[in-house]
Amino acid sequence: MTMKTPRNYHITTFGCQMNKADSERMAGILDDMGFTFVEDPDDADIIVYNTCTIRDNAEQKVYSYLGKQAKRKHQTPELTLVVAGCVAQQEGEALMRRVPELDLVLGPQHANRLQDLLEQVFDGNQVVATEPIHIMEDITKPRRDSDISAWVNVIYGCNERCTYCVVPNVRGTEQSRMPEAIRAEMEELGRAGYKEVTLLGQNIDAYGRDLPGVTPEGRNKYNFTDLLYYVHDVPGIERIRFATSHPRYFTERLIAACAELPKVCEHFHIPFQSGDNDILKAMARGYTQEKYRRIVDKIRHYLPDAAISADAIVGFPGETEAQFENTLKLVDDIGFDQLNTAAYSPRPGTAAAKMENEISEEVKKDRLQRLNHLVATKAAERSQRYYNRIEEVLVEGVNPKDASQVMGRTRGNRLTFFKGDLDTLRGKIVPVQITEVRAFSLTGEALVPAAVG
Repeated sequence: MTMKTPRNYHITTFGCQMNKADSERMAGILDDMGFTFVEDPDDADIIVYNTCTIRDNAEQKVYSYLGKQAKRKHQTPELTLVVAGCVAQQEGEALMRRVPELDLVLGPQHANRLQDLLEQVFDGNQVVATEPIHIMEDITKPRRDSDISAWVNVIYGCNERCTYCVVPNVRGTEQSRMPEAIRAEMEELGRAGYKEVTLLGQNIDAYGRDLPGVTPEGRNKYNFTDLLYYVHDVPGIERIRFATSHPRYFTERLIAACAELPKVCEHFHIPFQSGDNDILKAMARGYTQEKYRRIVDKIRHYLPDAAISADAIVGFPGETEAQFENTLKLVDDIGFDQLNTAAYSPRPGTAAAKMENEISEEVKKDRLQRLNHLVATKAAERSQRYYNRIEEVLVEGVNPKDASQVMGRTRGNRLTFFKGDLDTLRGKIVPVQITEVRAFSLTGEALVPAAVG
């Protein structure tokens, strides 16, 4: 029996910005193959679940979605089921054994090979692609979710060995893209009308250390600070952001570059994970809370108004109440603009999963609530500085709760709403006077009817 060629596809993305960027690239490949994106997975002939394994609940959600489509496949045998991303890399063939209806399992390093792997599936094979490979420079145009702001990968993988984290096991070792390829992608985005680019890496400060060559000063020939200088003047791109930074490698030279380069936004995302040195050591993070505080002090010296966001974990194995209170103290002292918090959950194959002194779920939940309460209080305090100020807002869409308002982000990444017409303002940078401040968002009034930018 000849298999019907699928015409529609759907991608569901779980997890981080790297996964979103991978999904956009896979969507671009499927578009090039002649398939059409549909919002409803039940209308799709190819379904891709791009998965995340950083938290157990994200993984369980994938299995529930997958179970529903596996049942549908019994009625619709030509349905093609694909699991990509970190769960795919971690589970590999075990995933195929658990869900035999699956056609293709591919790890993050293989996202660029989607067409070749699907062709093997259409020839009647079940395919597992999780072996380590060199990530080829990809010329496929991603099908981007936004036409204003875009992700651009600069480095894949991670060489760190944080004891709680599964990322190095699933995303592989660090592989930096050449600066010329990154700039070429940004130039194309500029020509297509994009205004903002976020440069992405699991550990972006490691950019270039796997590339050959050194400068006369003895630095790696390619490093992230130099990359910022190299791509900063791409025509059409008005704003540059980057994530994620690692405190171990974060340098004063990078902060100085951010202060000097006008297109680089005053927003830093630097996870600290814990405010206690013994827990940081058990996590193998490679820095102390004192070093983290010095980084924040240095940022505020160069850029007093910079927004700082971070990630934190509560309930790491063996964490005492006093150690948790050190995290609360760090958060109270620094005053983050935003903090992503999570209770620790053991991930397969990580060193922390074998540690004793697991913290009870009740204690984790209590600590998470206390931390979140403090985060919201401090963020509300930090928001006060915006009141009555004029902020530049890049308009992205309409306020889902009020159709008369548009929404966008300030340079400090604060979500901002104001009255306006999306058709006129979309993709424009508008000066907005802030009239209302909340912990994580702002409301204001546009200063000019015709937008700037």
